[in-house]
Amino acid sequence: MIQATQMRPGMIVSFNGELFSVFRTEHRTPGNLRGFVQAKLRNLRNGAMIDHRFSSTDMIERAFLDEQEMEFLYQDGGAYYFMNTEDFNQVHLDADLLGDAVNFLIPQLKVKVEFYEGKAINVDLPPTVDMVVVETEPGLKGATVSNVTKPAKLETGLVVQVPPFINQGEKIRVSTSEGVYQERA
Repeated sequence: MIQATQMRPGMIVSFNGELFSVFRTEHRTPGNLRGFVQAKLRNLRNGAMIDHRFSSTDMIERAFLDEQEMEFLYQDGGAYYFMNTEDFNQVHLDADLLGDAVNFLIPQLKVKVEFYEGKAINVDLPPTVDMVVVETEPGLKGATVSNVTKPAKLETGLVVQVPPFINQGEKIRVSTSEGVYQERA
C-alpha cells in the first residue's frame, strides 16, 4: 500500500476492484483546505480514462506486474498467439484485450506482455514498427517531401497518410503511439 501522494505516472494501482495505469497526477493544496491528489487513470481492462480526486492520506494498493518478452506468431480469428522467448510457452490473447495494438502486430514482432496474477492484462508495443505498404496510389516521380500526403494501406489493414514518393511494396516505419508514418525503413 502506498499513499496517494506517492503515485507516479506509469504505476499500476488497484482501485475499486480494477487495475489502472496512472496516466497523470497533480498534488494540490488549495488555500486553507486539505491537500489532495488529482489523478488521471486508465483502466487496463477496457482502456477507459477516469479522473479521481484522492485525499493526501488515502492509501492505494500498488499492483506489481510480471512482464515477459513475447514474440507475436499469428492471428486466428479473434485470437492472437504469442510465444514466450525464454521458455517457448504459447499464449493467446483476445482482440478486445489488445485494443488498437492489433493494427501493429506483424509476425516475429517482439512485445512485452504484462501479467497480473497469471492473467495477461496488457501488451506493451515497441515505439515503432516496420510494415509493408500493400496498397497505395502510384508514387510520383521526382516527388520530394512536402505537406501533401496520400493514404496507404499496410499489411495489418492499418491506413496511414504517407508522402507521395512512397510506393506499394515498400517498407515504412510507423509510430505505435500515434499510428503515423515516420520514415522509410
